[in-house]
Amino acid sequence: MNETGVQDAAQEVDVIVAGAGQAGLSSAYHLRRTGFEPERDFVILDHAPRPGGAWQFRWPSLTYGKVHGMHSLPGMELTDADPARPSSEVIAEYFDAYERTFGLGVRRPVDVRTVREGDGGRLLVETSAGTWSTRALINATGTWDRPFWPRYPGQETFRGRQLHTAQYPGPEEFAGRRVVVVGGGASGTQHLLEIAPYAAETTWVTRRPPVFREGPFDEGAGRAAVALVEERVRQGLAPTSVVSVTGLPLNDVVRQGIEDGVLDRLPMFDRITPDGVEWNDGRHADADVILWATGFRAAIDHLAPLRLREPGGGIRVEGTRAVADPRIHLVGYGPSASTIGANRAGRAAVRDIRQLLSEVPAAA
Repeated sequence: MNETGVQDAAQEVDVIVAGAGQAGLSSAYHLRRTGFEPERDFVILDHAPRPGGAWQFRWPSLTYGKVHGMHSLPGMELTDADPARPSSEVIAEYFDAYERTFGLGVRRPVDVRTVREGDGGRLLVETSAGTWSTRALINATGTWDRPFWPRYPGQETFRGRQLHTAQYPGPEEFAGRRVVVVGGGASGTQHLLEIAPYAAETTWVTRRPPVFREGPFDEGAGRAAVALVEERVRQGLAPTSVVSVTGLPLNDVVRQGIEDGVLDRLPMFDRITPDGVEWNDGRHADADVILWATGFRAAIDHLAPLRLREPGGGIRVEGTRAVADPRIHLVGYGPSASTIGANRAGRAAVRDIRQLLSEVPAAA
């Protein structure tokens, strides 16, 4: 709406790309490579203030050398990165150079608020910077904006500090504190190993016993892991992370953490008290801080008007295409949430969209 309350005329494009992280930039590259012109045929909308996707928000102690499995974007390698530099800086600079090299013209900061049915078989994408009418949408909005906070009895009574991985400031802020870290994924173990030398005490709790993976993670294992996640989204279930089915790599640092007792996992507590957490068997752990390393959920609320969600809580997807609406492609969702998966999914989405647009002529 403009200042007078009248709906602004929608700008027309063939494709909108929502999000400029790995998934969005990969998709944009393949759009351009196959003949779509940035700003004329497709537009990239990104809500972040700068290039870098979710990486720009990562904590400073997550150096590039600690990043597992960061794959280069298509068409431009990430080379000679200093492993000691924060990954937030390295990858943001790389994404920035990538956008400029390929002239992608990312518009930011732009919040995609809703996507709804338009006229003539088109979609209306309503944003903080106006409305677009598009024939197809590549949704690459990721998960960073949807941190998952579990609820436990007594949570509101806790007198200490509660924060999520998305707010993790680095280990120094936990000096002298008793810290409970919740979560058995890569972030939880990294946080624990970083915090332990500073904290007065750490306690690690997870819902399921962690699974540590020894030896190399080869291509066959990777395909098998992705297939498990893919089967969930094919059924319309909410996707789990790829990491949840790959296990945690058992490297020298992790082995030392196990030996030192830092990675000594306890089952999930039953309630939170004003001064800590406790279990039904009578155990209690004092805490000044509870750090929720409990993951993220897909940021797809803006798609709600299209009624794509299945009873299982997810969007049923074949490849990257929403089964309920072939105009919608979810890249970086479920099995394509890894960096290499996002690259492949971007190419697949563009191939399907080209086919769709050739079969359905643009409205006159």
